[in-house]
Amino acid sequence: MFICIVKILFVCLGNICRSPLAEGIMLQMIKERKLNITVDSAGTSSWHAGEQPDKRAIETAAFHGVDISNLSARPFRDRDFQHFDKIYVMDEMNYHDVIVHARTVDDKKKVQLFLEAAGGYFFKGVPDPYYGGAAGFEKIFAMLEDACRKILDKIYEP
Repeated sequence: MFICIVKILFVCLGNICRSPLAEGIMLQMIKERKLNITVDSAGTSSWHAGEQPDKRAIETAAFHGVDISNLSARPFRDRDFQHFDKIYVMDEMNYHDVIVHARTVDDKKKVQLFLEAAGGYFFKGVPDPYYGGAAGFEKIFAMLEDACRKILDKIYEP
């Protein structure tokens, strides 16, 4: 049996919509597949530090059987480069906000746009559903779920 220990960090702006949804979805998939992967999420800003994910994100996730209500927003930290193997950012602004903290080429290699890492998308960024309604969260959930599945499949390619 192939054992792979990978540490993944998802990053968006406030860590209350996209990245906690990705974290919850990935944790659910890891549990279902019985994999040994560590997952966390962070935001490039500290505006919502200590807060739960957005209520609409919690409700959308729960509708799909994913519980993110126990997650707590936190800002991205420089030491995340030492702790995580892969840092997936949700859009180009997040990419630039994270990459400026990279101290080495190896740090920079860890940072990727989430959808580019997953592959198969015609756009680079995951849209931020914060200013929209429930339908936007539903669309983002579907996108994140698909991309998480693709990333897991790539990590565990035979």
